[in-house]
Amino acid sequence: MKLDLVTKEDLSEFKSELINAIEQLIKGGDSQQQKKWLRSAEVRKILKISPGTLQNLRINGVLSFTKVGSIFYYKLDDINAIMDGEKNE
Repeated sequence: MKLDLVTKEDLSEFKSELINAIEQLIKGGDSQQQKKWLRSAEVRKILKISPGTLQNLRINGVLSFTKVGSIFYYKLDDINAIMDGEKNE
């Protein structure tokens, strides 16, 4: 039976890595950039639109979506494309 010893240095290194990982999760911008799919509430917040406006974007085919159960998901790339289109107009 092999025993692995954990030193104070190992624990200190683990603590630093854990703190860095938690900080990355807490940062709002980084977590959004890592996501590929967003829920309706996140899309409305980013685009600053109402639920009805988001529904109109879906109905008119402006914004593609995927529905899983009763939840709509939107690609972050599509949201960024809409935002870029508004900036270029």
